[in-house]
Amino acid sequence: MTGSLYLLVCTVVTSYSQRVNDRSQRANDTRSRLIESTQELLWERGYTGTSPKAIQERAGAGQGSMYHHFTGKADLARAAINRTAEEVTFSRSCLDGPGSPLERLRAYLRQERPVLRGCRVGRLVQDREVVGDPGLRQPLDDVFTGAIDALAAVLREGQEMGEVRTGVDPEQVATMLLSVIQGAYVVARAHGDETRFTAAVEGALALVAVDRQSL
Repeated sequence: MTGSLYLLVCTVVTSYSQRVNDRSQRANDTRSRLIESTQELLWERGYTGTSPKAIQERAGAGQGSMYHHFTGKADLARAAINRTAEEVTFSRSCLDGPGSPLERLRAYLRQERPVLRGCRVGRLVQDREVVGDPGLRQPLDDVFTGAIDALAAVLREGQEMGEVRTGVDPEQVATMLLSVIQGAYVVARAHGDETRFTAAVEGALALVAVDRQSL
C-alpha cells in the first residue's frame, strides 16, 4: 500500500469512527434528557399525571427517540425512579461522614431540601400505579429501608457514646425520624411555610439527643 493510499484509508476510518462516536454521544444525550425530564415530571405531576407526550416535549425528543431507548412509559419511569433513588441515597452520605454521631444526625436532618416542592420519593408513593407495580415500587422501598438502616446505625453509635437517649430501640427511632421528615414536608407545603419543616426536625432532635444540662 502506497503512503498516499494508506493516509486515505486512515482518514476514511477515522472519519467513520468519529461519526459513530458522535451518533453514540447524541443517543446517550437523548436518553439522559428523557430520564431527567421524566424525573422532573414525576416530581411535579406524579406518575399518573405524566404522559409520554409531556416527557417528549420536556426532553426535546421525538416519539421515535423515546421508543428507541425505552419500551414505553413504565420502562422510562423505572429508569427515572432508579436514578432518583440513587440521588436521594447519595444525599444521606453525611450519615457516614466525619463528626460525632449526633453531629452527623444533625447534618442529615438539617441539610438543605426543596421543602415546598416536597420529597421526590414521598411524592411517588402517593401514586397507586407506582405502589402497585413491583418494578416501580422496589427502588422507593430500598430508599426508605436504606435510610432507616443508616439512621439506626448512627443512633446506635450515639447511644454507645452517650449522645443519644438510651432505653429506646434505634430502629424504631430511625423509623420515627424518617416519618417526621416525610410528615414535615406535608405540613410545610400545606402552610406554604418552610419553617414548619424546620420546627419538626428540631423537635425530633430535641427528643433524641441527651440533655447535657441534666447530667
